[in-house]
Amino acid sequence: MNTAATPPATSPVQAIVQRCEALFEDLHFNAVKEWKAAKPGRKAIGYMPVYVPRELIHAAGMLPVGILGGGDSLEVIQGDAYYQSYICRIPRSTIELGLTGRLDSLDGMLFPSICDVIRNLSGMWKMLFKDKYVRYIDVPQNYEDAVGGKFYMEEMQILREDLAKLAGREITDADLNASIAVYNENRVAIADLYKYRAAYPWQAPTSEVYLLLRAGMVLPVEEHTVLVRDYLAAAELTQRPKRDNARVVINGSFCEQPPLSLIKSIEMSGCYIVDDDFMLVTRWLLDEVPADKNPLEELSKAFLHRSASTAAKYDTTREEKGVYLMKQVKTRGAEGVIFAAPSFCDPALLERPMLQDVLSKHGIPHTAFKYAENTGQMAPIREQSGTFADSIKLWNAA
Repeated sequence: MNTAATPPATSPVQAIVQRCEALFEDLHFNAVKEWKAAKPGRKAIGYMPVYVPRELIHAAGMLPVGILGGGDSLEVIQGDAYYQSYICRIPRSTIELGLTGRLDSLDGMLFPSICDVIRNLSGMWKMLFKDKYVRYIDVPQNYEDAVGGKFYMEEMQILREDLAKLAGREITDADLNASIAVYNENRVAIADLYKYRAAYPWQAPTSEVYLLLRAGMVLPVEEHTVLVRDYLAAAELTQRPKRDNARVVINGSFCEQPPLSLIKSIEMSGCYIVDDDFMLVTRWLLDEVPADKNPLEELSKAFLHRSASTAAKYDTTREEKGVYLMKQVKTRGAEGVIFAAPSFCDPALLERPMLQDVLSKHGIPHTAFKYAENTGQMAPIREQSGTFADSIKLWNAA
C-alpha cells in the first residue's frame, strides 16, 4: 500500500506562472520557432526594449519579439569583445545571443531610440548580420504635430514599406487599424493587471506580474491578452496572506531589465511594488489609440501626447521632471520610491538626481542602488530595501 501523500495539484495561478517562467528562461526562443514552424513563410522581427510601434510588425503578419538581453543565466564571452567595460551589459549580452545563434529565428531587428549605446548596437548589428533586416527607430524630439508628428509618421512609413517588402505584400490602413485594435485590448488588459496589483499587491506579486509581461515578448499579442485575463481571474480565486509591507514604486529599470531574483529580493525584504517602469513597451501608450482613422497619424499623436515619461525620451515641452513619477506615487498609493538603475545607464543615472530632488521637496522617501542583469549577490540589495521599508513604517508611525 502506498502511504505517500498525494502532491497538491498545481493551481491555475501556478500553472500560468510556470508557463511564463519557462518562456522567460528559454534563451533559444523556442516559442518563436514553434510559431514560425506552424505556418511556413511566417517571419519574426526582434526589437530592443522601451518602445517600438509593434502594431506595424503585427499588421505585416509577423511576430514582434522582445529582445531584452541574456539575463543572469547567459555567460557573455564573445560579446565582451565588442564593448568597453564601462558600458552597460545589455548590448554585450544581446551581441552574445546573436553570435551564438540564439536569435537565428529572427528575420530582422529593430533598435529603438534609447541611448548612444543602442544606436551603436544597431550599426554593429548591420555589420555582423548582413543577411538580416536591421533598422534604427528614431523618434521625435519636437512634440508639435506639424513638426515632430510629421517626422515620426515619415519614419513609420519607411518601416511600413520595409516590412511590406519583407512580407511580400502591402500593409494597408485596414491592416494597421486592425492591429491597433488588438494592441488596444492588450494595453487595457495590462492596465487592469497593474490596477489589480496596486490594489492587492499580495494577490499579484510583482515577480509574477513581471514574468507575465515577459511572456508577452515572445507570444502573439492575442494569446498574451488571454493569458493576462486568465491570470487575473485565477488570482481572484487564490487567497494569499496580506502583510504590512511598504508600498513602493520602482524607477530606472526601463531598458536593461533587473534579474528576477532582484525583484523577489525587494519583495522578500518587506516591500510591495505597486508601480514600476519594467517592460515599458507594453504600457508606453497610455490610452486607446483610435482604430478607425489614419493609423500612422493616430500612432504619432499617441506617442507625442499620450505616452509614458522616461529618461530615454527627450521631452521638455509637456511635463516638468518628476511630474509623471509623482502621479505614479499618488495614484498607486505608494509610500516611497526605489531608484533601481543598471550600472552605466546614462539616461537613468543622469535623471535620478532631478527626480530625487522633486521627491524630497514633496517629502516622499526614496533610496537608490545600481544593478546589472547578471547581478549575483542579492543580500546587500535585500538589506537596503528592507531597511528602507522599515524606515517608511517608522516615519509613517511618527
